[in-house]
Amino acid sequence: MSQLTYWLIASVLLVATFWYRTYRANRTLAGRLEEERQRARQMDELHLATIEALALAIDAKDQTTYNHVGRVELYASALARALGMSEVDQQAVKTAALLHDIGKLAVPEHILAKPGPLTPDEFQKVRMHPQIGADIINSVPFPYPVAPLVLGHHERWDGRGYPMGLRAEEIPLGARILCLVDYFDALTSERPYHKPLSIDAAAALIQEEAGKALDPMAVDAFLRILPELRSKMEGAVMDRPRPMPAVSSGEGAPPAGSPRAAAMSRTSVFEDIAVAHREIYALYELAQSMGTTLGVTETMGHIASKLSRVVPFSTCSLFLYSEDDDTLQCRFASGTDAELLQQLMLKNGQGLTGWVARNRRPLVNGRPSADFIAAGSVLQTTLESALVCPLISGNAVIGALAVYHTAEAFYCDDHRRLLDRVCEQASAVIRNAIVFDQTHEASLTDPLTGLPNTRFMFRHLTRELARTHRLGAEVSILVLDLNGFKDINDTYGHHAGDRALREVSNVLRALVRPYDVCARYAGDEFVIVLAGCSRDEAENKRRELQRGVEQIVFEPAPGTPVPMSISVGAAVFPHDGETYESLLAAADRRMYQDKSARRRDMQRQLTAARVETSAAPEYDASVA
Repeated sequence: MSQLTYWLIASVLLVATFWYRTYRANRTLAGRLEEERQRARQMDELHLATIEALALAIDAKDQTTYNHVGRVELYASALARALGMSEVDQQAVKTAALLHDIGKLAVPEHILAKPGPLTPDEFQKVRMHPQIGADIINSVPFPYPVAPLVLGHHERWDGRGYPMGLRAEEIPLGARILCLVDYFDALTSERPYHKPLSIDAAAALIQEEAGKALDPMAVDAFLRILPELRSKMEGAVMDRPRPMPAVSSGEGAPPAGSPRAAAMSRTSVFEDIAVAHREIYALYELAQSMGTTLGVTETMGHIASKLSRVVPFSTCSLFLYSEDDDTLQCRFASGTDAELLQQLMLKNGQGLTGWVARNRRPLVNGRPSADFIAAGSVLQTTLESALVCPLISGNAVIGALAVYHTAEAFYCDDHRRLLDRVCEQASAVIRNAIVFDQTHEASLTDPLTGLPNTRFMFRHLTRELARTHRLGAEVSILVLDLNGFKDINDTYGHHAGDRALREVSNVLRALVRPYDVCARYAGDEFVIVLAGCSRDEAENKRRELQRGVEQIVFEPAPGTPVPMSISVGAAVFPHDGETYESLLAAADRRMYQDKSARRRDMQRQLTAARVETSAAPEYDASVA
């Protein structure tokens, strides 16, 4: 082989080797570049998934703006495209839309959900959330500007926004986009402070705000794309999985690791977040409502209205314990068969409620009929399951709080846990309400006779006269005086006089209707208010009361009976007066007329008796 041939072959081999190695190097480099691109795409997807998960968690936490971030992201992305922003800037707007409310994590939920206007301090707390959100996002190395958009999404075109008071084009375009779509979604969504507007009404409002709060160019672009967005607004949110019904692990359950199983798991996680925050806020609202009223009925009314957001029920009831007779009596019931529950009185330890009170332990899914049976009631209830928890104040059981449902085995351990927390808060409040009721009743009750006192009588008269005047009806007032009361006190002592007053009050109480009022007025005087009574009916009642008192067998001292009688005067509204002062004066005047007439009758009877005695023949002993 010639030298030339040798060099030719060597050159070809060298070139072939070079090209082969170059080809292999290029293949390897291309593979590595593809791997890097794929890794970059995966990282981008991971970042986006992380952002979306965080946005979902924030959205699930919010009690008042469900799906808000998803709708804002949809509107903002569409508007950014319509305004011709670059891909990078569009991605920045999308990310900022998802995270624009992250700063609300620092705002108390009772402020966010407050239905009325905010106080200056509360509004100042809300104004902090753009700055807090921007501070949080600043620590994340996004490849595009996100924090400035979050910081400026509450700035106004006219410079009256917050937190920096920027105006017009000083505000980043992405922030202006967020401001517009955030405002539009707030208008078309239900919030604690307003009902949702229609899309047309919201569009008209943002048109009015162009050049004031909103960028006019952005408003024009948004209104142009609004017809296209209308079809996507119905529940369209950033690939959020729709709530799916729970399925068992048996037939119908999706295979582990399948997309549907992952979606269900994801939905469950965010629903758990939402439920947890609903629970916290509902308990907060419940705690806030406690103590705003004083009486037991009013207090339980507030508790029951808030409790349904924490523990669902068909009926809610309160049983209070009495140490005097060791019983529990229903003092409040609201809902299905409430009127039946209000009739129940249980011995401590009997039935569901008695067992809970004695053992100081809650009871889950008991049969409500057990309480009716224990109370000896033949009434039938439609309630099927009960959750009963004890009310303990200090170290004493004051009663039990019970919720019922018409479904069988409705309650679970979570319900028990929540009702236990409510009872912990409610026990002291209900105890205070009991004391208030007792004090209030004592302040309106005469301690000697147990009848309503003068304070109660005047309050009742004022209401009754107003009601009667409104209905064009009649009401009668009787003023009664116990005859000879001073003689009883002077002869037999005040303890005998007190007994006489108690016996007379018992008779009067028994002879008036349940809805009439018999009050001790002063000393030995009583007042009876008869609703809907004419003059003739009042006269009949006057005679009935006098006969009833005259039948009292009263012995101030053993073996010494004293006759009892009362003088009574009546006045009728509106014939004898239109105010309680004039009516009482008329009835009092007639009572003294009746007293004088009775005194004259008694004197005539005594005179006749003396005459009869003097006319009798004298006794002659000699005849005997």
